[in-house]
Amino acid sequence: QVQLVESGGGLVQPGGSLRLSCAASGSIARINAMGWYRQAPGKQRELVALINTDGTTNYAASVKGRFTISRDNAKNTVYLQMNSLKPEDTAAYYCNADIWSSLGQHLNGWGQGTQVTVSS
Repeated sequence: QVQLVESGGGLVQPGGSLRLSCAASGSIARINAMGWYRQAPGKQRELVALINTDGTTNYAASVKGRFTISRDNAKNTVYLQMNSLKPEDTAAYYCNADIWSSLGQHLNGWGQGTQVTVSS
């Protein structure tokens, strides 16, 4: 099976930075798009950033210019560099990946989430 594990969350002051990582492992033949989503209590999960296999990216308007998504295909890892963090960025952040498994299955996997709290 395929597993995605996030890391890098924590408590940070407004204006600070964090770098989230998500590593995919298991029976992976190919990873297509990878993305970061976030969800705060009482709110719907929203797309934060998406990166395709060709390197093209999409960002939520609320984070554009502050966050940068990147990927290391050799490591099956996607990153989210978050700068100029605001209290409204506080949420659980989830990694998502569109994957073709070694068994020919088309999977859409989610990580367990990592908490980001922006507070003074």
